[in-house]
Amino acid sequence: MGSVYRVIEVIGTSAKSWEDAAADAISTAGDSLRDLRVAEVTKLDLTVGPDGKVELYRARLALSFKYEKGD
Repeated sequence: MGSVYRVIEVIGTSAKSWEDAAADAISTAGDSLRDLRVAEVTKLDLTVGPDGKVELYRARLALSFKYEKGD
């Protein structure tokens, strides 16, 4: 028997790094979703402040999780 998965898009942010932004997105989504399977980083960007320095790293992820079968 096969399995069914759903894919959603989430965006994590961090003042430190893209890696921290991605980890935060997964951690936060994991609080609401069970059985997370795969996280694919689909886009990385950042915001730049008026002083020309990086203010915020942003990581966009496609997360997949398995649907549970009802009884």
